[in-house]
Amino acid sequence: MKRGGDLAVTVLAGIIAVPLGLLIALLIRATTGGPVIFRQTRTGRHGREFAILKFRTMRDKRHEDEPDAPRITRLGALLRKTSLDELPQLWNVLRGDMGVIGPRPTLPEQVVHYSDRQRGRLAVRPGLTGWAQVRGRNSITWPERIELDLWYIEHHSLALDLRILALTVKVLLRPAGITAAGGVNPGFPAPAQPPAPAEPAAARIVLPRQATATAPRLAREELRG
Repeated sequence: MKRGGDLAVTVLAGIIAVPLGLLIALLIRATTGGPVIFRQTRTGRHGREFAILKFRTMRDKRHEDEPDAPRITRLGALLRKTSLDELPQLWNVLRGDMGVIGPRPTLPEQVVHYSDRQRGRLAVRPGLTGWAQVRGRNSITWPERIELDLWYIEHHSLALDLRILALTVKVLLRPAGITAAGGVNPGFPAPAQPPAPAEPAAARIVLPRQATATAPRLAREELRG
């Protein structure tokens, strides 16, 4: 039933999304050049990895150490603000990688930090939007987002899904919480780092306060959903 609803919503949304997506693709090619689509590995249902699709919002690096923020184009900033950079994920829904509603898919580097309880977040297909997205998005802490996702999984129903869809429209019309202060969600897990040869296993865990310079980049890509 839920899969049928996902396909129905995606087909209806595609009536507007396809021509709009073609226009966005042309604008990206004209202003930035290079590939139009950004692909990134995410973890989906039952831990299966897949390539999530987004419209590219950053130009290529001018030098190896160039930070991400200056690379965001004017068009890219607009796409992020309106969440139109997420349009290609309708293809992920058609493929079955994602659903319309569910927890946002996270990076494998983040999933390795999940506790047994938090791994319950992987029991369903990740979604284009979800309970955490309409309850604060990136303005709330990472642990809070996971708890909201787990609450949704325990209480999901058609009525709740319809409520999330309605609230999503409101969020899209009045964007808020797209990026947390400083670009990183409080408590956001940094990717695991390779250990020194003699380092004990316990010391290899990267705690939130020890987030490396790569964490802000990962956080900014994470949603913005």
